[in-house]
Amino acid sequence: MRIGIVCYPTFGGSGVLATELGKALADKDHQVHFITYQQPVRLNAFNANIFYHEVRVPTYPLFDYPPYEVALASTMVDVIINHDLDLLHVHYAIPHASAAYMAKQIIKSKINRNIPIITTLHGTDITLVGRDKTYEPVVTFSINESDTITAVSQNLKDETYKNFAITKDIDVVHNFVDVKRFDKKPFDAFKKVLAPDGEKILLHASNFRKVKRVDDVVKIFALINKEIPSKLLMVGDGPERHSIEELCRHLNIQDNVRFVGKQEQMEEIMAVSDIFLLPSEYESFGLSALEAMASRSLVISSNAGGLPEIIEHGVNGYMANVGDVESMAAYAIEILQNDNKLEEMKDAAFKQAERFDISNIIPQYENIYRRYCRLDPCV
Repeated sequence: MRIGIVCYPTFGGSGVLATELGKALADKDHQVHFITYQQPVRLNAFNANIFYHEVRVPTYPLFDYPPYEVALASTMVDVIINHDLDLLHVHYAIPHASAAYMAKQIIKSKINRNIPIITTLHGTDITLVGRDKTYEPVVTFSINESDTITAVSQNLKDETYKNFAITKDIDVVHNFVDVKRFDKKPFDAFKKVLAPDGEKILLHASNFRKVKRVDDVVKIFALINKEIPSKLLMVGDGPERHSIEELCRHLNIQDNVRFVGKQEQMEEIMAVSDIFLLPSEYESFGLSALEAMASRSLVISSNAGGLPEIIEHGVNGYMANVGDVESMAAYAIEILQNDNKLEEMKDAAFKQAERFDISNIIPQYENIYRRYCRLDPCV
């Protein structure tokens, strides 16, 4: 099949998922065309079946804001015609689903072809941005005009029906992880640099937005650090970074916290961590938690959104109510004092991650694509 993938090219979960999906499809001999404004961060190796098409947005004095959605739709039209795409798979509702609808209508007018649109909903496009009254009518319309709608968790599916007048079925296709990639032995030299005296290593990775409750990460670690010799590794960047660095100084834990910015090779970092902290206000699924589990790092998280779909409390991780930093810290202290139980739960976390291995999820997308394939037999 010839598949167009439209996504954000950044470190966010939707961009990561879309890129890894495209790479996996290319490895199965599908032709994959990425359409976005810059090369996706995870698209870092050559594959003869992968093509990247940059969306260029002309700037004119007339426009206060460059019309990205129009440029995106035009680029989609060009790629569909020039490469005879079978379908478009758009990730994140805004503005990709609406731009795809525009491209679909143009294609119908120009060459009398119906180009199928698969829209995958990822999270804040539904739970935050899409619910803004400014965008809601367009989001609702674009989703309903998609040929197939998928959501990355049952929770996100429920939230979509709750907040939008969706008239079509939504298929749940969970996020996935490449277990082979993340199942790595810890790099001892790296671990020694982070924890020179054998301290336990805790990890958080996100875009440092308020919804991630990064201040709770620091507060949890401060309580743990009083009881357990430990280090906290903060991966990522964003609007909350300055305030949480100040919080570290206020709590006098700055010498035990290391901010390393955005990182691409998360598998190397996760492999050395004992506990992954994710106290988010909401996670539509929790891709970073799943990657941590595949790295045999124990996740301690809030019980928000789709996280209960991957974490079984007390078996392969721990969960507490949003904002309950005392309970999350208590769970961490208890498990870090029991190495045997910690290893047992890490193994259970890894086994859970295997259920969401990329090899189990990709066929679900392929089955959806085949509904619209023009070839017989479909390949």
